[in-house]
Amino acid sequence: MLAAHPFDGAVRAAVLALKYGGRTRLVPFLSAALADALVTRPLEVDLVVPVPLTRARVRARGFNQAELLARPLAEARDWPLHSGALVRARETAQQTRLPARARRANVAGAFTVPDAALVRDRRILLVDDVCTTGATLEACAAPLLEAGAAGVWAIVVAREV
Repeated sequence: MLAAHPFDGAVRAAVLALKYGGRTRLVPFLSAALADALVTRPLEVDLVVPVPLTRARVRARGFNQAELLARPLAEARDWPLHSGALVRARETAQQTRLPARARRANVAGAFTVPDAALVRDRRILLVDDVCTTGATLEACAAPLLEAGAAGVWAIVVAREV
C-alpha cells in the first residue's frame, strides 16, 4: 500500500473537505498527490479500480471520492479505469464510527467482483482517499485476488499514523 501523505494537517483538512464537504475542486490537488507517490514507487498497472461506496453514501454525497481521485490518475498514466470491477455486495456501517477491531468484521465479505473476466490476470491498482487500519483495502483485495487478479496494490492520499 502506498500513501502519499500522513493523515494530518492540510492534507487531512482537504480530504475531509472533499469527502464530507463536497469540495470537489480539491480533486486535482489530492489526485496529484497520488501521482507523486508513484514517482518513488512505479508500478506496472493493468486496471485502476476505485474503492466502491455504498449506494446510500453515493446518493448522499453525490459522488464516490475514490473514483474522483482515481480518474485523473488513470487518465494521466493512460491506465484503464473500471469503477464497476469491484462492487459493494452489502451496505456497511461507516468505518470512521467504528473502533479499529470492529472494522474488519464490518467490511468482511462486503465486496464482490461481478465479472471475473475484467480482473483475471490483471495487475490492479485500488484507489482510496484514506487508509486507517487497512481493513477496507484488505476486504477489497480479497475478492479481486479470488477472481484471478495477478496482483493487487493500493494507493491512498493519506494514511493514519
